[in-house]
Order: sequence, then structure tokens, then C-alpha cells
Amino acid sequence: MPNAFRLLLNGADADDDFYTSLSSLEVEENADLPGAVQLTVPVDRTASGDLTYVTDDRLKPFATFAVIATPDGGGDECIFDGLVLTAKLHLQKGTTASSLKIWGQDLSWLMNLEEKVKEWVDVTDADVANNIFNSYHITPAGDNRSDDSPSHTEDGHTLMQRSSDIQFLRSLARRNGKLCRVSCKDTPGKATGYFAKPRLDGDPVLTLDLNDPNDWTVDQLDFEWDVTRPTSVKSSQALFNDNDQDGVSADTSDSGLSLLDGRGLSDFAGKSMTVLLTAPVDDARELSLRAQSVLREAGWFARCEGEADVARLKAILRAGTVVAVSGAGSLNSGKYFVWSVRHTITLESHRMRFTLVRNSVGPATSSGGSVGNLPGGF
Repeated sequence: MPNAFRLLLNGADADDDFYTSLSSLEVEENADLPGAVQLTVPVDRTASGDLTYVTDDRLKPFATFAVIATPDGGGDECIFDGLVLTAKLHLQKGTTASSLKIWGQDLSWLMNLEEKVKEWVDVTDADVANNIFNSYHITPAGDNRSDDSPSHTEDGHTLMQRSSDIQFLRSLARRNGKLCRVSCKDTPGKATGYFAKPRLDGDPVLTLDLNDPNDWTVDQLDFEWDVTRPTSVKSSQALFNDNDQDGVSADTSDSGLSLLDGRGLSDFAGKSMTVLLTAPVDDARELSLRAQSVLREAGWFARCEGEADVARLKAILRAGTVVAVSGAGSLNSGKYFVWSVRHTITLESHRMRFTLVRNSVGPATSSGGSVGNLPGGF
């Protein structure tokens, strides 16, 4: 096939007829939402009078579905590994232009099959996350224990779950300033459960270049910033297990994340915005994590959207990684966190529509030239 990708339908490689008949295939990967897939195939009458694909066991409820993309000269990237959940059949007279749309979600859906009432005692939030992931044979990510919460003991507030496992973990992740998702890297069936803060250090995995006359990798980019966000938090709370009337405070203007470039939100805006936070906690450490989580979510004030062709980029963009943007000027060139990628795949092409975010912008300069140690700034 001109475009290198594979489909695994209920554990088996799709046959040539399926690839040939495939009308469209879209995959979405997101840093804090479930991965999703949608494919469309034409429907026709079989010799027995039934409809093609409609009763196909490979597309039955909860059949496994995986998409593996391989860029030219690169390794396999499993951009979706999940389950078939929805089918929509459109029929027209004589079956001309009839079609079947299949929609699926990643393996985290299995963590959504039962709503539970459970008390968690003497465990941290990362303990809970890793315990839940392990119960579904999902490997916990190594970073899950970084910036962990204090243990929830009977002397203070135990941790109460009144939801499905994945809903519970996402609520815990948000109040800890972490991202929660289930994803695979290169091999379907080997899922990793993430309950970790974004990793922003290290070198970018690739560069998106807009203006290089020979090696440009994107056709266009759209940038925006929004400074209507809090830059600091005032937080205080009396403790359940402490008689001190003053309680504890956790005033902060630090999100706990390193900046991707020179100027954070407060420096760039030139004004600060302060919000108040109250939360039932048992110590100052937990309150500090809650305050930082507010700033982490608000801190993604700079955004970039664009589209790239895998054949031109020679790489697959993955949510949760850091990339560089070059050739976009001193303000917007630099490192970005990949928030989401929507893949549109055909036999002829693989396009990626992406959203990048960052918690800073480049330094103001009085002259042109390279900026932020990345080539191509101007």
C-alpha cells in the first residue's frame, strides 16, 4: 500500500478486500480524553441477500480494534487500541451509496462498565491509580508517583469513590494537576495507564518547520493566546485533624511545571489574576497540590493548531509528547506540548490535524534571528 498502516480487527490483520473497500478512517488521540476511532465502509448485498459487514464478527460489539501507522523510515506507532462500541447503518434504495460507520474508544472503556461505591483508606492517589490500572491488566506509567498526594487515612479524610473507575481516576487527576489516559506505544494489547503530570523537560521529539524552502513539514499554522486566566491562587483551610483555628495556607503562583519558553502567563500579560480556593484536605501538602492544579490547567494560555502530512513529516505526532515549532517568529517559535492529534487515513495519504499548547511564549527581541535555541525564528 502507498500509505503504511495496518488494521487489526478482533485480533487479526484486515484482509486486502477490507482495505480496498475502506471509505474513511479517522483516529483521535488526546492528552486527557479517551482515544477514539471512526471508520466507514460501503454496504452491498451478498449472494444470500444479506448486507456486507453489518453482521461481520470483526465489527461486533466490543470486538478489539487497533490502528498501527508506520512512517517512512520509522517504527510502528499504535495510534489506537480499543473496542468497537457503536455502529450506524445508512441504507439507500438498491444499496447504492449505502454505508456502515463504526465508532470505537480505547481500552479505558472497560474501566467504565461498573459504577462503584468504595472507600479507599491509607493510600495515596497514585496508589489508587496504579491499583485500578493493574486490575485491568494495564501497566501503570513510571511517572504516576511523581507529585503524589499524601496518604488518605482514617484520622482525616478517606477517599470515597462513587463512580466508575475511569471517571474516578479522571476526577482525581484533575484535582492533582495530572493527566489521566490509557494508551499504547507500538504494540496493540500492551496498554499503559497514565496518571501523571505533563513531562515538559527534555528535547523535542521532532520539529515542525513552516518556512524552510527545502525541508518544510507543515503547510500552515494558526496561533492564539488568551490571558484571561488566573496566575496565582490564595488558598487556606481549617484541618479536620488539627485544632489550629488558622488552619493551613497554600498561596502560590507556581504551577509546579517547568516553562516551555522564556515568559510565563504573568510575565507576558503584565498583570496578575488571583483566585480563591477552598478544599477539604488533611495537610498543607494536599492543599498545595490542589492550588497548583488550578494553575496547571489555566497555564496553557498559548495554543497552536495545524495540519501535517506523515509522508512529509516522516513521523507520527503523539499526544503527550513535546515538539518544536520553527519559523513562527520570536513569540511563537519554541517548544510545545502535543495536546491532541486527529488522524485522517486513506490508502493514499495520512494527514494529522493537531493541537499544541504551552505555558509560556518566547522572549521579546529587538532584532531578528534565531530565538530560544531553535533554528528558523525570525
